[in-house]
Amino acid sequence: MEKLNIKYPIIVEGKYDKIKLDSIVNARIIVTDGFGIFNNKEKLLLIKRLAEKSPLILLTDSDGGGHLIRAHIKTAVHPSRLINLYIPRVEGKEKRKLSASREGILGVEGTDTKRLIALLMPFSTSEQKAICKELTKADFYALGLSGRENSASLRNALCQRLELPKMSPNALLQALNILYSKDELERIIATLVINE
Repeated sequence: MEKLNIKYPIIVEGKYDKIKLDSIVNARIIVTDGFGIFNNKEKLLLIKRLAEKSPLILLTDSDGGGHLIRAHIKTAVHPSRLINLYIPRVEGKEKRKLSASREGILGVEGTDTKRLIALLMPFSTSEQKAICKELTKADFYALGLSGRENSASLRNALCQRLELPKMSPNALLQALNILYSKDELERIIATLVINE
């Protein structure tokens, strides 16, 4: 099966939702870590910043928890920047779990692949922009953003230039992978170095 190229980033609750979507789409996928989004200001700011660049697809579970997470994200992002997709409420249990969820319904990870494809198909594109090489930790090192004497100050200058909150190297790597291509980032960093 050929994967769908989705032009907008997709927000899901957990890593297993991401794994499921990774098997059917080429897209940037942001994981809220479930209710972790309520205490993770960095991630919420990242989502807000990302929404300034592109509409976001919001795909949470159809249970009470999914609705709370969706509502929390809606407090940070203007409704016009969110594409709300809903999976059907289907009773069942995910294969990897020993028991069903509290409400006894399937989440994104347990939803039938055909249903997910049908939901996401209107947002697919033939453009290859959705498929871009992700920055790795090795790239981060090569760009001087980690492992060097002035890496912390370079990261701080980069965050300031890009109007991102101060973040850990791992959080920054995730943010940059969502917001910029490697080429764009190299050009921005080159100007930071020249201006210092």
